[in-house]
Order: sequence, then C-alpha cells, then structure tokens
Amino acid sequence: MREGVDPIRALEAAVAGLTGVPVELERPADSRHGDYATNVALRLAGQRRQPPREVADDLSAHVAQLDGVAAVEVAGPGFLNLTVDDAWLGSGLGAVLDAGRRFGAGSAETPERVQVELVSANPTGPITVAAARNGAYGDAVARLLEFAGNEVEREYYYNDAGTQMDLFRASVDAIRLGEEPPADGYQGDYMADLAREPGDPVPRMLEQIEADLERFRIHFDSFERQSVVEAEIPAALEAIETFEAEGALWAKTTAHGDDRDRVVVRSDGTPTYFAADAAYIRRKFARGFDRLVYVLGADHHGYVGRLAALAEMLGHPREAVEVLIYQLVHLTRGGEAAAMSKRRGDVVFLDDFIDEIGVDAARWYLLSRGHDQTIEIDVDLAAERSQKNPVYYVQYAHARVAGIRRNAEGREPDARPSQPLAPEERELVKRLLELPGVVREATERRGPHALSAYAMRVADDFHRFYHHHRVLESEAVSFRLALCAATQAVVATCLDLLGVEAPDRM
Repeated sequence: MREGVDPIRALEAAVAGLTGVPVELERPADSRHGDYATNVALRLAGQRRQPPREVADDLSAHVAQLDGVAAVEVAGPGFLNLTVDDAWLGSGLGAVLDAGRRFGAGSAETPERVQVELVSANPTGPITVAAARNGAYGDAVARLLEFAGNEVEREYYYNDAGTQMDLFRASVDAIRLGEEPPADGYQGDYMADLAREPGDPVPRMLEQIEADLERFRIHFDSFERQSVVEAEIPAALEAIETFEAEGALWAKTTAHGDDRDRVVVRSDGTPTYFAADAAYIRRKFARGFDRLVYVLGADHHGYVGRLAALAEMLGHPREAVEVLIYQLVHLTRGGEAAAMSKRRGDVVFLDDFIDEIGVDAARWYLLSRGHDQTIEIDVDLAAERSQKNPVYYVQYAHARVAGIRRNAEGREPDARPSQPLAPEERELVKRLLELPGVVREATERRGPHALSAYAMRVADDFHRFYHHHRVLESEAVSFRLALCAATQAVVATCLDLLGVEAPDRM
C-alpha cells in the first residue's frame, strides 16, 4: 500500500463528492450516535436556501448508498451520523497492516528541505533539563517533518567567542589556580572536572554536550559556530536595506512587518546580535533550505517578527522562517521545586535526570504538554516503572502484543472479519484509523504532544479489547491477530515520533 492512504479521508472525499463541498468526519463521543458524524448539511443550508434538516434528509439517502456505509441517521438540527459496516473496518485495518510503520506517512503535499535549529545552548556547562525540553521538542518536530516526507537537517548553533565564553574560560583558569571563580562566573562539580585537564575547556564541554544529546536520542547533522557566522556580517548587511541614524546603522525591518527598526551596527562600530541573525539566516538559505525552524525559549518571543522580516528582506517568503517558542520546565522532588541555573552548582542536568528516570520517561514527560505550556514533572512518578506511569502504560501495550505474536505459532493475521465485530473491536479499529489525521495535525501545528495523548487512547482501547476478548484461543484468531499487529505498528509509530522506544518485552 502506498504512503498517504487514509481510509477516513477517503470516506470524507466520497461524502464530499455527493455534497460538492469539503467534508470533515468526527467520531461522536457516544458510539450509539454512529461511527462518524458531519455537520455538512448545516453548512449547505444557506447555500441551498433550505432548512438544515431538509438538506440532511436529502443527503442521507445518497450517503447511505456509499460503499462501506451501513446506515445514516439525521440527528439534532441537521447532523449526519454515519455507521460503517464491518467490511469497511476490515479494509481499513488491512490498510494499516499494509503500510505498517509507514501508516500515516507522506502527508507533505510539497516536500521541502527544512533545517531545524535546536538546543543551541552556550558550551558553558552540561545540558540542563530546561534545554532538554528544547531538544526533545525540536527533535520531535523534526521527526514529524521527516515522517511527512520532508528532508530535514538538525543544527546546533553555539557561541565560541564573546563575553560569556571568556567568563567560562576565566572560571576554569581560576579553579586551576586554586582560586574562586569570578563573582559572576561558573561553578559546580563539572567545572572542577574540566579544570583537571589542561587546555581550552570549550571543546571538551562540547564533546560532553554532544554525547549527552546523543544519549537523549538527538543526533545533530551540523554544528555552527558564532565566529564563522559573524565573519559574514558585512556581506549580509550589504544584502538588506539599512540606514544611518543617531550614529548607528539600522535595518529597515518595519518595512517588512517588524514592530520597530533594528540596530545592526552600534555607534562604536560593533555589530549587534541582530546583525549576526541576518548573517545566519542568509547563510542558512544559501545552503538551499526552503524552511528554517528555530526552537527558542520563552524569553525570545520578540524574535518571531524580526526573523520573519529578515527572511523577507533577503528575498524569501516570511513564512519560510518559523520560530517555535517553548515554556519552562519545573521539577519537583518530594513536593519541592528544584532550581535551575547553569552558573551555580544547584542545577539539574539532563544526564542526571536520565540516570534517575531513563531516556524514555524523560522524553515522554518533556513532550507530554504543548510547547506553549509550562511543564511540571513529578520525578518520583516519572521514575516509577508501573502502569501508573503513562509512558510505561503505552509501552506495555506494545510489549503485550509482541508477546501475543510470539505465541501465535505461525498463525497469520487476516484483516477480513470472519464474524460480526464486537464493540471493543470496532472501537479499536476506528481508533487506529485516526493515526494519519493525528499525525497530520501534529505536524501542521508543530504539536508532538498530540501523539502522546493519542497513544494513551490507543493503549486504553487495546487493553479494553484484550480484557474482554481472547486472541489466540478464539474463533476469530486471524482477525484479532491482525488487530493486534496493527495496534503494535500504530503504537510503535507514535513512540518513535516522540523518540521513545517500543519494547517487545517488559
């Protein structure tokens, strides 16, 4: 089966062919109201100058003739409630099995070359849990974009020069001499470790950062240095509209949607961070990317308009630059919050966090809320390896299916129902068929947290099915093996897009 096939979208298209307008099907909260519902009659009423119920009555007779539709009911002010037959559900289940781990993939209408810049913390200390949220979120967005069919590169940008780096090196030098670091310098056990070895501490700090992020399942395709970007500032400023005022050089960003013009060269002749931003965006586009995604903390909200303006000034659509802003992370231990400050010794580092709760739980919890929401993580719960912990609950569904399939003794799955489907079977199939829509929306909204919520619903429906029905000892063994195999594929896809492992044994 080719990528991009979506049984629900196909049914929507069939209904739309009868109505002449786009149709969206939703699952009613109560399955007694049908399997899918649409408000298309209400939307057509004005166009046809008829009461919605009349439009719905007329449409229902035609929709009922579609392949796979067992019944159509007109409800409320004019909703159409569709009930699909078992054969349609079996065909949909077969589509999941055919596609396997690629079910729901390939949704990009026009694939692009995309660069996602993520983490980009200064190499003045190990990655903190706060920066890890940047990494988990940015990497999950990159995975979604890749799954949709785009070519994606992950980049880490770091400062290798400047005031903070000078202060970091001075702090290490002071410790080597047995002195206290500067008052606003860097402290902590990791500084003592760096001071034990001679030479520049920055390369070693970068090696540790890269190793920590690889352990966190984030692989970077490229690393960009501030010093290299700054060398291209003069060429970038030549490429954009500037003017002189108050002894400084300004970029005319208000002509491109920014709320104010930006200084690019100060009156003393030194370039600003915004000048480096201009050089960096120019450098990215010169490498052939169609879309640039920046993942930045809440204190960078003002970057949204200015970076879009720079893209336009350089001759690219402003929509080609996306700035994804994420909020803070709060950890609690025994009801008390853990502070985070890279300069003090009381920080929570990613490596220690992983040691305590594991990579899977760390990634799951950091991706369990929308990026625009602050996250509070109860470390005690996150470390618990039981079904009270959502990540293990979902993983257990995958492992349980793997166990069933190991015991199947060569019996093959068959998605064609051999007997009427039980309510739990119907609900699970319908849930599995939601994956393409969930993935598509998560990609469009840059919201991977939707996958964790959906994976929980799949696990709920699977455990409910398993509780009510035997698989290997049933007359419907072939169909139920197909249902299990499809569940395993869908759960594995969700977990992989979150960067979480799908274990076969637990």
